[in-house]
Amino acid sequence: MSSIIIRNVRLIGEEGLKPGCILIRNGKIESVHFEIDTSVIAADSELDGNGHLLIPGMIDVHIHGAEGFDMMDGTIESVEAVSRSCARTGCTSFLATSVSSSLDDLIDMISNVKEIAGKEPGAQIAGIHIEGPYLNVKRKGMQNERYLRHPHIGEMQTILQAAGPLLKMVTLAPELPGGLEMIRFLTLQGIIAAIAHSDATYDEAKQAFENGASHVTHCFNGMRPIHHRDPGLVMAAFEESSVSVQAIVDDVHLHPAIVRLIYREKGPDKMVLITDALQAMGMGDGTYLFGGHEVKVKEGVAKLKDGTLASSTVTMNEALAKTVQAGIPLRDAVRMATQTPADVLGLVHKGRIEPGADADLVLMNDMFEVLWTIVNGKMVYKMID
Repeated sequence: MSSIIIRNVRLIGEEGLKPGCILIRNGKIESVHFEIDTSVIAADSELDGNGHLLIPGMIDVHIHGAEGFDMMDGTIESVEAVSRSCARTGCTSFLATSVSSSLDDLIDMISNVKEIAGKEPGAQIAGIHIEGPYLNVKRKGMQNERYLRHPHIGEMQTILQAAGPLLKMVTLAPELPGGLEMIRFLTLQGIIAAIAHSDATYDEAKQAFENGASHVTHCFNGMRPIHHRDPGLVMAAFEESSVSVQAIVDDVHLHPAIVRLIYREKGPDKMVLITDALQAMGMGDGTYLFGGHEVKVKEGVAKLKDGTLASSTVTMNEALAKTVQAGIPLRDAVRMATQTPADVLGLVHKGRIEPGADADLVLMNDMFEVLWTIVNGKMVYKMID
């Protein structure tokens, strides 16, 4: 039975940051210790955190690509590359996320993800998130209108047959014909029905939640805006205590005041930090092909030719830093990147530092740069000193 002790780290406790250490055995956290003489704890090997912050591994429920690779490009290599890139940014689990496409291209993407799942070189694949094609053209954003269509149970059964238990989340517009039927079908299958790229009114959104929808994809983006006589989807979600929402905290998609608003309304247990990253993440400015569109990235902001925002280039550790900079307490910001997405996905052993949890851990410096990433007790990334 192999064991590792991580000494000299700062951990987030009930009363703030405290020095501590963690004992790992066979990929699981065996014990967590605060402010004790750690020399009395023995292990097969040890790591010194040099007083840096240790948090649970972050979980990204919405990522399309990274470092020049798009998970829809039909190659296994792309899925592997995203896994490695996630690990470098402190993400230890992710949902491989599609864009609206032909059924054949979607099935190819699912096949490639299945091939890598369980053999990832970095972050683990927690499942698949299908964003589209059942989206409203009026709120399509960067989604390719050519592939948008109404919800179709028969098609979804084909998708589910291909994906099996890996299919964890589907984002759709509930106001489309067949939308509520699709939500009920997904919910019965144990799949999260999420709403976005939707022109749903307040009443239509409420009906969707009553039928089982439980999540809002990139809240405020790709949906009817709040108006004092037409509150729309966002206000409906704010009123539903069981509904969780995603937030792209990159100083582009959401103003910091809106980030604080979401936090006040939903709290750290229902607000989920995501990247929604395309393949430009980690690549810098340039021109990319994404979702059948030419996307230009300038100063880190990805846009279509008409100026429409096209996903994000933010990383999970950057999103965490920006959330703290927006005024959210560190403890809550970390929870929104770790335990909350784990809870949304039903991953009871991830997103937390406690005995019995998976040893998915990230060491960060004061600038939120990732120094180490550990998945199931194994170091999968270490910053070069």
